[in-house]
Amino acid sequence: MTPTADPMPVLYLSHGAPPLADDTRWTAELAAWSAELPRPRNILMVSAHWESAPIAVSSTSGTTPLVYDFWGFPQKYYGVTYAAPGAPDLATSVAGLLAGAGEHLHQDPDRGLDHGAYVPLVEMFPEADIPVLQLSMPTLDPQRLFALGRRLAPLRDEGTLIVGSGFTTHNLRWFNPRAGADGTPPTPSSEFDHWAAETMAAGDVDSLLDFLAKAPAAHEAHPRTEHWAPLYVALGAADASAGIEARSVIDGFWFGLSKRSWQLA
Repeated sequence: MTPTADPMPVLYLSHGAPPLADDTRWTAELAAWSAELPRPRNILMVSAHWESAPIAVSSTSGTTPLVYDFWGFPQKYYGVTYAAPGAPDLATSVAGLLAGAGEHLHQDPDRGLDHGAYVPLVEMFPEADIPVLQLSMPTLDPQRLFALGRRLAPLRDEGTLIVGSGFTTHNLRWFNPRAGADGTPPTPSSEFDHWAAETMAAGDVDSLLDFLAKAPAAHEAHPRTEHWAPLYVALGAADASAGIEARSVIDGFWFGLSKRSWQLA
């Protein structure tokens, strides 16, 4: 990672469950991706696993424990740590941008990073030396999240890496460990993934915003839309209304779920 005077890119990534750490292919893909990025001044994470209205940010102390928001996994996954520095300056910048739109930002001093944030960060920035702040999603409405992302776009000029962390398809009924991590995905999962790849490449923002009506198998790929929703913050932050430039960095499937991830210019 090297410093840059250009605006930071924006990421949307499929973050994986805690066992992502055991998938050598996927962890290598995430590590290679981060090695290509300019070094961020700080990181703003928008995870599928934090919905809170009014909109809020996580602790800025850097000492708040992680949120192990999963159940039934082996104990080793509850021992993972990620002691990244807090990002109080970033919280101040976010508050200022939202205040300009008439919104008040709340701070939750007891909220640490959840697994949608720290699981990929452990693989991408393992030294945990970049300040990290997590922002809640106050809604799942695509238009409102897109507008939120546009308000956050100036952070890119300050060296902030904005990351939407979700999953390109997320129907846990498809999750089948017996089929293996690289097994053939269910047809609806592959259909939605193909549509998403083509639509992002075409920069068709209108279709992306109306995905429940436009995408094949949308309701099956996302019985609830929280894992797709962070994409809209990323699109807005990339100023997608002027036309997006999206590069699919990671593709393929993990136990039937699409792990496709994009970098937005």
